[in-house]
Amino acid sequence: MARLIWTEPALADLDAIADYIALDKPDAAVRYVQQVFAAVERLIRFPKSGAKVPETPHLSYRQIVVPPCRIFYRLEGEDILIVFVMRGDNGYMRLI
Repeated sequence: MARLIWTEPALADLDAIADYIALDKPDAAVRYVQQVFAAVERLIRFPKSGAKVPETPHLSYRQIVVPPCRIFYRLEGEDILIVFVMRGDNGYMRLI
C-alpha cells in the first residue's frame, strides 16, 4: 500500500492558506484543511488519479485541485510525496 508523505514546505503552504482564510472565517479554514486532507488521502487508493501538471509536462509531478488551491505531488516508488500547495495560479512554479 502507498504511503503518504507531506513535505514541510507543503504543510507550511497549507498552514499559510488556512491562516489567511481564518482571518475572516475561522470555521471555513478548518473545513478547508479537512477537505484538502480528505482529497489527498484518496491518493493512497488512486495514486495516479491526479492530473499531470500542464506547465511542466516533462516532469513527473501531478496535481489535485481543491479550489482555490492546487496540491502538487509526485510518486516515488510506493510513496506519494506531497510537494507543495499553491493558491490559484501564481505564475512561476517552484517545480522547475
